[in-house]
Parts: sequence; structure tokens; C-alpha cells
Amino acid sequence: MAEQAQATTDTGPRPIVPWLKLAPKPHLEGIKCGECGAIYLDPKRVACSKCGKTDKFQPVTLSDKGKVYVFSVVHQSFPGIKTPYVTAIVDLPEGISVRANLTDVDPEQAQKEPNKIFNLPVELVTGVAAKDREGHEVVAFSYRPSKN
Repeated sequence: MAEQAQATTDTGPRPIVPWLKLAPKPHLEGIKCGECGAIYLDPKRVACSKCGKTDKFQPVTLSDKGKVYVFSVVHQSFPGIKTPYVTAIVDLPEGISVRANLTDVDPEQAQKEPNKIFNLPVELVTGVAAKDREGHEVVAFSYRPSKN
């Protein structure tokens, strides 16, 4: 109940998923099994699917850099969503994969030259995706080609 009251009085931006943390700088946060070291994104997980242990999870900050494992160009989506766009599975150095959209990647070029996208080094970026019913900014994450 206290969490619910706090959420309704918070006036700042809200992450679109619970594993996106906005401070001190935007990053993804997983949980790590204290027994075997497996990492997951779901913060409400109660058991490790690798070793079966329960209640031994600790938060872990995930890298903001990764590599594209596989991608797809989406040509049809929900009303109001501009198409085409590129979505991908990004492998992070911690051994976990994340599904996200790719920004700054031309969908037509990605289809013509897919080998330039596979294994592409990318970095996490955030941006305001919408406003909720209460007028709070909802922040989403995506990945763009790394600048370095």
C-alpha cells in the first residue's frame, strides 16, 4: 500500500519497465542469483531457473553497451506507431539478452545489408515515449550504434 501511495505522489519521469533505472544515469538493472550467478531482468523473480535457489537475489547494474545478436524490420504495428522500424535482441556483456528497438538505423539499409547490423556494437539511450494519464513522462529505452 505504501508503494502505491508513493507512486501516485511522484511527479518525476517514470520508466516504462521496472528494470530501467533513470538515476544516477539511465541504465538497466537486473538481479543476480547469489548461489550460481545467473542474471535476470525480472525484479520480482523468487527462484533461480538455473539452480532453483530462492530469495538469494541481489541487484546488479547492467552495462549500457552491447552487441546486436539478431534483428527484424517491423513493417506493421499498432495504430499510431510509425513503421518501418528495427527491433533487435541485444547481448550484454553480463551474459543476458535484452529486446529493444534500434534507433539511428535505417530500416531499408538494414534489410539491404543485414551483415552490417548483426554483431553491431550498440549503446543504451532513453527518451520520453509518452505521458501517462496523470501527465507524468514515461521514459523508454532503446539502443543506437555506439559512437566509439
